[in-house]
Amino acid sequence: MKLIKPPAEFIIKRKIPFMDVKVPFVDVGKVGKLIFDATGLTFGTSRFPMVKEFVPYFKREKNYIKWLPVNEKIELPENTPVPVEILYRCIEEASHRVIIDGGCFCRILNDCEHYPHDLGCLFMGDSAMEISESLGREVSVEEAKAHAEKGVEAGLVPLIGKVRIDNLGFGVKDRGKLLTVCFCCECCCISRYLHNMEAADLEPLWTGLEGIVVEVTDDCTGCGVCQDACYTKAINIPYGKAQISDYCKACGRCATICPNNAIKIHIDDPEFLEKTLDRVRREVDYRS
Repeated sequence: MKLIKPPAEFIIKRKIPFMDVKVPFVDVGKVGKLIFDATGLTFGTSRFPMVKEFVPYFKREKNYIKWLPVNEKIELPENTPVPVEILYRCIEEASHRVIIDGGCFCRILNDCEHYPHDLGCLFMGDSAMEISESLGREVSVEEAKAHAEKGVEAGLVPLIGKVRIDNLGFGVKDRGKLLTVCFCCECCCISRYLHNMEAADLEPLWTGLEGIVVEVTDDCTGCGVCQDACYTKAINIPYGKAQISDYCKACGRCATICPNNAIKIHIDDPEFLEKTLDRVRREVDYRS
């Protein structure tokens, strides 16, 4: 039994004092968001070389993360599986699978108004078993897949990889055996602060899917809907047409939300699934 509870337990179990106090004229949800935003600003410190040397959340060997776009209009070579199959394959291979029953602490702290609070992360690998039973429970392959499907159906984009901050949040020692699957929303996920990092520093930590291309077509009217939805600030509209920068990690939200279907996503490499799986396996020892 752990004597010191991990931060996630205080957040998910709503044991932070201010979250339960009813004070006139104070919006508790906004207070939580202010605190969360303040912590998120620490991503800006990644611009300082000395910080990157000593803080594990900016170290390449401690982090390797990919979004798995679930946009149903992704153009794929014939007979090529959709990107979400990467997640299902990882679930099948994992030594253990643990669902966080208490919910997503990003959405809880931000009092998310658009997505369900109770749909928490999925962790895989031997280290997942170190997560407190008060927060999560081990599940079967079928239960883990059903959980993932629920997230996708809710409009959430799976993020998969090695995320060092999750070791701290859930009180798990970093042994390289914890594979994170987070179901991100654009309004609350801490990854929305990534635009505070230099693009060159960001690329090794948060990478796009192998072989994926996001393209703006001539149907773009420059309406700005995609720009507002892009939480890594990867889209600009300088001359009346959207332009996608190096900050794009191909999560696919822009293509989903574009009212003119002017953003296309395609994967040209029919071997992208196996290449991505091989890379994830090299980064995280999550298999049995």
